[in-house]
Amino acid sequence: MSLLTTDAIVLHAVPYLESSRILRLATREAGVLSVVARGARSSKKRFGSAVDLFAEGQAQILVKPGRDLHALTTFDVTRSRAGLASDLGRFTAASALVECVMRVVHDEAAPRVYHGVASGLDAIAEADEADTVALTLGVFWRLVSEIGFMPSLDRCAECHAEIPPDADARFSHAAGGVLCPLCAKMAPTGRRLPAAARQTVIAWLRGDRPVVEPADCRAHQRLLREFITQHLPDTRELRAFGVWEQGRW
Repeated sequence: MSLLTTDAIVLHAVPYLESSRILRLATREAGVLSVVARGARSSKKRFGSAVDLFAEGQAQILVKPGRDLHALTTFDVTRSRAGLASDLGRFTAASALVECVMRVVHDEAAPRVYHGVASGLDAIAEADEADTVALTLGVFWRLVSEIGFMPSLDRCAECHAEIPPDADARFSHAAGGVLCPLCAKMAPTGRRLPAAARQTVIAWLRGDRPVVEPADCRAHQRLLREFITQHLPDTRELRAFGVWEQGRW
């Protein structure tokens, strides 16, 4: 057993027994970990408000080799992100983001992914209501890139031929990006991606904030969900993403 001190973000929290909670934490030093916070529901001395969803702080974790559940000893909160709880649109966007993180990030160090989650939650927490969906789409695509699933958008994902910026293209989730006309003919599935939509995704990946109409945002949410689902390790439904995509709150 070893003591790990690391920056951490609360991704998920559920009650455990009468006074404790089980948390899923994104950590800078050890990826995503499951921990038990004993007494977190009855005492604020060790945890304060740190068990609140999306809170960030410095955690001390007793890591047990070969175990899936570790022990959280302290959590000193440094950022609560109250803006995520004050608006359902922001809350569901953040919930969709952390749901995907929990599905694809494992217990290994990924500092760049941690930074992407932290900065993404900060951006969503401060987003205007009208801009939340478009901003969150940008956060998602940049995080997808950091995790290692960056789509090919300016060259064919199969033969690497250059795709002109003003050309529509077939987007293949299985291939990992757009296809040239020849490769598209041989692809069993795919979705037509207009040139303007392709340039919007490229802008998001650069860190820009393009102006996107609400109807186009819905199409981009569908494209993102299909792409993420293609790369998930299992076939479980993305429930939080579904709520965010459908806007049912």
